[in-house]
Amino acid sequence: MTANAQNRVDDAPLSGFHKKLALYSSGGPFLDGYVLSIIGVAMVQITPQLDLSDSAQGLIGASALIGIFLGAFVGGWLTDKFGRQLLYTIDLIAIIVCSVAQFWAADPVWLFILRLLIGMAVGADYPIATSLLAEFTPRRYRGPLLGGLVVMWFVGAATAYVVGEILLSVGHDGWRWMLASATLPATIIVLLRHGTPESPRWLANKGRTDEAEAVLKQVYGPDATIVDLTAEEHENVDVKAIMRSGYGGRMLYISVFWTCSVVPLFAIYAFGPKILDALQLEGGLANIGEALITVMFLLGCVIALLGVNRMGRRTLVIHSFVWSGLALLLLGIFPHAPSGVIMTLFALYAIIIGGTQILQWIYPNELFPTEVRGSAVGLASSVSRIGAAVGTYLVPLALTSWGIGGTMIAAAAISLVGALVSVLWAPETRDLALHEAAALHPRTGGTAETAGRPASV
Repeated sequence: MTANAQNRVDDAPLSGFHKKLALYSSGGPFLDGYVLSIIGVAMVQITPQLDLSDSAQGLIGASALIGIFLGAFVGGWLTDKFGRQLLYTIDLIAIIVCSVAQFWAADPVWLFILRLLIGMAVGADYPIATSLLAEFTPRRYRGPLLGGLVVMWFVGAATAYVVGEILLSVGHDGWRWMLASATLPATIIVLLRHGTPESPRWLANKGRTDEAEAVLKQVYGPDATIVDLTAEEHENVDVKAIMRSGYGGRMLYISVFWTCSVVPLFAIYAFGPKILDALQLEGGLANIGEALITVMFLLGCVIALLGVNRMGRRTLVIHSFVWSGLALLLLGIFPHAPSGVIMTLFALYAIIIGGTQILQWIYPNELFPTEVRGSAVGLASSVSRIGAAVGTYLVPLALTSWGIGGTMIAAAAISLVGALVSVLWAPETRDLALHEAAALHPRTGGTAETAGRPASV
């Protein structure tokens, strides 16, 4: 392959198509943040109306996370088997249907089931949308665009708190309108995604070279050909063999890193107002405080996006885990500090954790080849959601048994475990083409030789 041929894909300029694809792909993370956050506000009304115990609160709060665990793996397998484009809209239609149905939920069981199904659809979108975006995006922009999807998670979360605060004034049925409100953004995203082309890398991998070349010409210009994709080496690995192959080490690191990143964050989002209440930020101030912290999460992700290519993936993830973990540790040690100190520490956690958040979308898509990219992203997402669901379920019980100080110390410990495994295993994939980052034995020098490989593998 000539350098010029390679430049037409991996070194292509950022086009309007890439920007639109990134925007449309961000719809899934937006809905994820919205769905997981709106329940925290809605729970204020749901708990007394449905007479929920601490255990029932935990189950409903964790239901979408359990669904994501199931949906992410299934969605990853389906997108590798049937393509990215077909499932790109189907999963969001399921969110629309189940969101509307939540309005008529009459008991905790039905609410749990519907939120479980919504979580499955949200989880399925993770590997579908990120694989599609990764396989179209030039190397220079791959990190920022993939990481930018996480920004939309926090935009969705912030929007949920604003909408939730407004709908609390509706009255007795405010929580029903809150949970059903996800229908509107989901419908808009479905309409925008219509007509998105299939990934040429997936098409070529399936032997549909004529279709792949047609898409390449549509996106990269008339000179683009199927030759531009031949640099990717097929590692002959399938889903069943992932953990037995050289990719097992990569899967181990991604799963642990992702889990440590999301467990404290999702617990905070599912029960944000309750946690802030326990920190003596009572009433409306707790909801306002949660909204402000969400803005800080968003700011942290933006800062991380600006630094991900400059600092590199490895440096960013280690520092993000270490300093955010220390902020949580201080919250645990000083749970009765003045409100200003509490809000400052939460804000620091929210800003600094942005590095780990954007890398949840970058690392998995860079470290696995086309034939299993969707499955690998789905599997890692599923594993991380096991921990997140357990953590979310335990928050009400932990607050009762350990108090807010012990709960925050536990969250800090999880973040510091993430720092440790990142020091040992975090790869550096900056400046690598997608096929180089995904290869088990890259032929380029420098950081490429340890890309995606835990030291123990």
